[in-house]
Amino acid sequence: MTQNPLKSWADAAPTLIAVAAGRQPADMVIRGGTWVNVHTREILPGHDIAIAEGRIAYVGEDASHCTGEGTEVIEANGRYMIPGLCDAHMHVESGMLTPAEFAAAVIPHGTTSMFHDPHEIANVLGLEGVRLMHDESLLQPVNMFTQMPSCAPSAPGLETTGHEIGPEDVAEAMTWPGIVGLGEMMNFPGVSNADPKMLAEIAATQASGKTVGGHYAAPALGPAFHAYVAGGPADDHEGTRKEDAIMRARQGMRAMLRLGSAWYDVKAQITAITEDGLDPRGFILCTDDCHSGTLVNDGHMNRVVRHAIACSCDPVVALQMATLNTACHFGLEREIGSIAPGRRADVILTSDLETLPIETVIARGRVVAEDGAILCECPHLDWPDHSRSTVRLARGLTADDFRLPAPAGANRVRANVIGVVENQAPTRALTADLPVRDGAVEAEGDVCHIALVERHKATGDVSNAFVSGFGYTGSIALASTVAHDSHHMIVVGTDRAEMARAANRLGEVGGGVTLWQDGEEKALVELPVAGLMSDSPAIDVAAKAHRLGQAMEAAGCTLNNAFMQHSLLALVVIPELRISDKGLIDVRSFERIDVLTGETS
Repeated sequence: MTQNPLKSWADAAPTLIAVAAGRQPADMVIRGGTWVNVHTREILPGHDIAIAEGRIAYVGEDASHCTGEGTEVIEANGRYMIPGLCDAHMHVESGMLTPAEFAAAVIPHGTTSMFHDPHEIANVLGLEGVRLMHDESLLQPVNMFTQMPSCAPSAPGLETTGHEIGPEDVAEAMTWPGIVGLGEMMNFPGVSNADPKMLAEIAATQASGKTVGGHYAAPALGPAFHAYVAGGPADDHEGTRKEDAIMRARQGMRAMLRLGSAWYDVKAQITAITEDGLDPRGFILCTDDCHSGTLVNDGHMNRVVRHAIACSCDPVVALQMATLNTACHFGLEREIGSIAPGRRADVILTSDLETLPIETVIARGRVVAEDGAILCECPHLDWPDHSRSTVRLARGLTADDFRLPAPAGANRVRANVIGVVENQAPTRALTADLPVRDGAVEAEGDVCHIALVERHKATGDVSNAFVSGFGYTGSIALASTVAHDSHHMIVVGTDRAEMARAANRLGEVGGGVTLWQDGEEKALVELPVAGLMSDSPAIDVAAKAHRLGQAMEAAGCTLNNAFMQHSLLALVVIPELRISDKGLIDVRSFERIDVLTGETS
């Protein structure tokens, strides 16, 4: 099931050989460019590339012997010819877009290969959701490889998902044509403690000869970390410090350095290469989570490469980390990641290696984008009706659903509070003394109410706690059905009545994000597919997301990409505190804790 079908190397080999030998004309020749060779780290001016059957047949100083009457000739005019960029770890759903619209958004930025883990939709629709993402990915004119989600739920016993993923699901998915490995193994305590279910998923992946993705989010690098590495994960993107990157590389993992919309983890870790001189083959660049606004306005992997260069990384090394290193990691170095014979003809023409303007994008031997404009179709799947009706509320919610009772007679109480950390996925475990009015604990100052509303099975359950760091003022509430990873509904607000209005609104529209202030809806991003994605164009979704950001800022929130922080507050595998449908979770000990710790007066 592909648009622009690509022949295998075996089927294309006779043609490639004939073109390289000059016995048959190429379909396309890129003439007179500067070849950036990521295999040898050379920059070689005055080279041509001959392409046939969507693959590279010849790279050399003169491809005139490959050029015939019907050959399309592209004049590089000395520009750099670099491999199409690869995103080694990402979640399509984080862009609020379906795979087709995500591809359409990133193709003009030079991304021609993506390795995406659809564990967001897996939590909502189970294996069927993964298959829908996989199938739409195969329709695209670029390479969208799927990693089978490993952890739904991400932390068994600490959250409830709409569907669960088990070893039998993993084994089945390993037979699908677009599956390249196991998605990030977030249940790192399970692996470190040799949980049979987790090890069975890893074993099924390794038995199929595919790559196991990692996710070790704890800062400690002692025995538990070493046990996790011994359990089989081959990479990790959760590092935030230089020592994290070094330790992963030393243990034979690929250290994935991410720059997403809200995660800025490259600068600290790339010093392992730029200052300590470690071999860059052990390092890969990725995005993890990119908001639609980032994709439309700032870029995708081109943004990450530019950032790495700005952090003093040699440009060709940065390109290796976004092309060849990724291909090698997934065992695809004969298919993608470099400009060399036999590889898929994924090539970018750019006039500068540092600022990296993406001027021409060629994917599988076709020009798919020019000067920021997409020139190809990105086909959509026909998503079933039930994938658009996943927000199930037991009843209309009221302010009382967001009320946290105080001990009898208390005037103030001490509470555990989730502390948001700007530009990082981890939170802090804080405490605050909060007032009591009419028998309920109230938010005060920078502390807001936070609630998780069950939305998969219409149980009517609501968990309540407190969060700090958003800076909201006045009477506001922000509700979202994007709530990694169980994807219930997260509501944060200063006023319980506003929280009820926001939650009920998402029940009406079938999912998305809404912000209410003083009884009025100030912003709405509809996400009808699984309550996670829109199949509208990225520019339209980004415009609505921009209005949401403006509304959040007007309500007092100045955090960079604050919505991404909001959406991760239920991710019970990243320390320190999170909220789930089970209550407030201390991820340092993986146990539920009380919100209230005692009276202060």
